[in-house]
Amino acid sequence: MLFKSSSSEGKICSSDLASPEFGLILFLVLGFSICEQGMNSELQTKEYKWLFWVLLMLTFACLTKKSKAADSYLIDCGSSTNTTVGSRVFVADKYHSKLLSTPQEIFANTSSKSILNSPLYQTARIFTGKSTYTLSISQTGRHFIRLYFFPFVYETYNMSTAIFTVLAQEFALLSGFTPQNSPIMKEYSVNVTSNTLVITITPSSYSFAFLNALEVVSVPNSLIIDDANLVNNAGSYGGLTQEALELVARVNMGGPLVNYENDTLWRTWVPDDSFLLNKNSAVNVSNIAAVNYGSGLATTYSAPASVYGTAKEMNSADDPALNFNVTWEFDVDPGYQYLVRFHYCDIVSNASNELYFDVYINSWIASKDLDLSTLTNNVLATAVFVDVVTSSITASNLRVSIGPSDVNSAYPNAILNGLEIMKINNSVGSLDGAVPVAPGTSSKSKSGVIIGATVGGVCAVVLAGILCFFCGRRRKRLSSQGHSKTWTPLSLNGGTSYMSGSKFSIAGTASTGANLEYRIPVSAVQEATSNFDESLVIGIGGFGKVYKGVLNDGTKVAVKRGNPRSQQGLSEFHTEIEMLSQFRHRHLVSLIGYCDEKNEMILVYEYMENGTLKNHLYGLGLPSLSWKQRLEICIGAARGLHYLHTGYAKAVIHRDVKSANILLDENLMAKVADFGLSKTGPEIDQTHVSTAVKGSFGYLDPEYFRRQQLTEKSDVYSFGVVLFEVLCARPVIDPTLPREMVNLAEWAMKWQKRGQIEQIMDPNLAGKIKPESLRKFGETAEKCLADFGVDRPSMGDVLWNLEYALQLQEAVLLDDPDENSSNLIGQLSPQLNNFRQDDLDVSSMQFESGNVDDLSGASMNKVFSQLMKSEGR
Repeated sequence: MLFKSSSSEGKICSSDLASPEFGLILFLVLGFSICEQGMNSELQTKEYKWLFWVLLMLTFACLTKKSKAADSYLIDCGSSTNTTVGSRVFVADKYHSKLLSTPQEIFANTSSKSILNSPLYQTARIFTGKSTYTLSISQTGRHFIRLYFFPFVYETYNMSTAIFTVLAQEFALLSGFTPQNSPIMKEYSVNVTSNTLVITITPSSYSFAFLNALEVVSVPNSLIIDDANLVNNAGSYGGLTQEALELVARVNMGGPLVNYENDTLWRTWVPDDSFLLNKNSAVNVSNIAAVNYGSGLATTYSAPASVYGTAKEMNSADDPALNFNVTWEFDVDPGYQYLVRFHYCDIVSNASNELYFDVYINSWIASKDLDLSTLTNNVLATAVFVDVVTSSITASNLRVSIGPSDVNSAYPNAILNGLEIMKINNSVGSLDGAVPVAPGTSSKSKSGVIIGATVGGVCAVVLAGILCFFCGRRRKRLSSQGHSKTWTPLSLNGGTSYMSGSKFSIAGTASTGANLEYRIPVSAVQEATSNFDESLVIGIGGFGKVYKGVLNDGTKVAVKRGNPRSQQGLSEFHTEIEMLSQFRHRHLVSLIGYCDEKNEMILVYEYMENGTLKNHLYGLGLPSLSWKQRLEICIGAARGLHYLHTGYAKAVIHRDVKSANILLDENLMAKVADFGLSKTGPEIDQTHVSTAVKGSFGYLDPEYFRRQQLTEKSDVYSFGVVLFEVLCARPVIDPTLPREMVNLAEWAMKWQKRGQIEQIMDPNLAGKIKPESLRKFGETAEKCLADFGVDRPSMGDVLWNLEYALQLQEAVLLDDPDENSSNLIGQLSPQLNNFRQDDLDVSSMQFESGNVDDLSGASMNKVFSQLMKSEGR
């Protein structure tokens, strides 16, 4: 079904009585009554004239009722006086001071001639710290949030350099946002579920934020219907009413600009010509007077008659031999799904010809053999709209096309009247990057989550089918190569075991060292986690929740349960299985199995008793790690990453290296985890992989972010941030600190370059690190954070340097822990003291490629002891 009508069909509500149509009818009916009765006496004439003007004023009030929403906040930020825009008044900022919590009151203004015709952009409020607007909501439901930006220079604030994040309710609207150098309005559509809407504006480190104007208005809930079609007739997408949307484009096809004064919800519809790829492929048609708003279909809230009454029509010139598409192209952000709303009104057909056409989004079918008459009960010129949701977009543009259908071979034609493209929030509630909502902000209700999980079931079935298809292809490929798609766990009784515990079994059939199929029944997972008991949750990430579980043989496991509505989750699910089914290393977390039954995406790993490295550094109050323990953990993680980069046919780039993805077993041995974002590296004849930027804020390689070119050195940069995190025992991003300290990497690099890194290290380590060990560690971290990847060391080099730092620490401590470290360093062999950094270059060492795992698993203390002898390297 292409369209679902509103549940209010056939009913008259208060919003209908306030509509322009109702006011116009009222005026015409009463005016006709006046004319019909005549004006026979002077007294009657005066009375009727008086009544006429009263009715005229009432009708005008009805026509302008559109601005009287249940909730309407129009704030001219930074202004000391009210500002009138059209027939609406944006209230001066000073009158809304009770709504705003901000550390400083900074009002800015400009007299720039470039925006004299846009009064809202002439003033701004500047935010130097986290600030919140708390707005009382009288009518829950769908609201427009419009943010107005225009950067100008005010005193010491150059707004074009501002970087900040904006949150609304549980959604991230903007993240790391820097406005353009021209006026821009960002429009969002959010379902407000409580009686308070909190909008939080947070500047990035070393920066500030600003806002020229803020608009929050309630709109009819029927504006966004819950279900939409999925592309390629893949079913329906449910739960749209719970999603946050960001406007990408709102276009009037075949017609002129429709500004906010001529739209019931103060929207602007731009002409389509700038998006049309072939200007000669279509012609403009117009018949506004013919537009009919049918009951239960589109209303004036959907789009005004000036949109439905104009259209782009295929320029077929009555030639049945023509066969082409009319295509428009729009810029979008990759990695998101998009709601595309097609507005139709058949103002071109007549009784002698029928209109059938196809509609495409990129290479997907949006509507096949579309016959508008089936949506309008065969009434021509009736306004309708069709909602279609895309799959996750991988490119930076989106194309919409219309073209002739095979059904109507005699006269090829196609039309489109209007188009809206809206970005849908991702699985972590963000419309701008993978930035989850900060702790402490409101979250979606449990009922919303349950509803979302339920309506996503259909999508999950389709996605699971796709996964099975890929798994089947891989199974056939492996079979043809003489391999079986079964997973053979390493021996659990000997020194080669990479998993904790003595053995495990599924459904009680496995024994030690047995070959087990990779897939695990969902019943076994439910039993292991007491049916996903919330009390067993040990972590929550972008993919989903992580539960502690125990298999029926007593083996402890960590169960990661994916969000069934996340298309990104499917990609991570597939990647994790593909990666970990090929790797065996003591410093990589082992995958025990997966489950894809009943719309589930579940990954089962070995359980790491001591959790994440992050939790041992700060936040949970766990006992402080010693310097030796920290070095050994860093060395273990470096071994795991070094294996990823060198131990396979092609390098594997982790892409999400951070302290939260370095897990510790019962002996505090480090293992790298979470390979959902991992990607194989470049081919031999290539230097990088071009790909969309993914990773975690604070750890992300700036060169990768700028150029979208991924190499192993991106992991090296992230690992350098982890090294400083280990040394300083603080979060990589902490907005509660003074501005210069917010970003750990920037802050630590300043002290490292001064040669005073000990000034900012964890106080628990004071007096416990030998200077030479600290110096080598700091130098290693500094090199990892080089601006350009070519200047960073390989993970092999990092590993050697960390082993060297540990050897320096241990060599000193073996002599006399209480002795002055500088004196003890001097007692080392002259060969070690004179050892040059170049001698530690791992590239100069000769290893067999097949022994990388063996090398990374061995202690390097003996290697360094050889270096201290004259006959050493």
